[in-house]
Amino acid sequence: MSVIEVAGGPRLELPTEPLDLKVVLRRAMLGVEARSGTSDAYVDETCLGAWLWSRWQPVLEPRGCTREQCIDTVAGLRREVVLWLLGDRAWPQLVSSLAGRVSRRLPPLVDGSPG
Repeated sequence: MSVIEVAGGPRLELPTEPLDLKVVLRRAMLGVEARSGTSDAYVDETCLGAWLWSRWQPVLEPRGCTREQCIDTVAGLRREVVLWLLGDRAWPQLVSSLAGRVSRRLPPLVDGSPG
């Protein structure tokens, strides 16, 4: 298993790219774009956030991160998610960016032990 290590943060799994989820999210995004005429209309980043939470929960939850906070963090990087869906951002690059943002939003450790 590959991991993402963020300075001062926990070690998070670098999961295999969820190609099935990517197809579903890309179709949803493009379907809304076709109806609305805008390229920034829709990305269901909540699904990707929930998917990542299902992998990172054992590490993040003990550090004080909730499912909602993880999902909100993914939603906050909407542009990066769109670039991944369009093939302009590599999966490891996207997940590393998400892991870094999630890690920076974790509450500080009380005892100073590493994550």
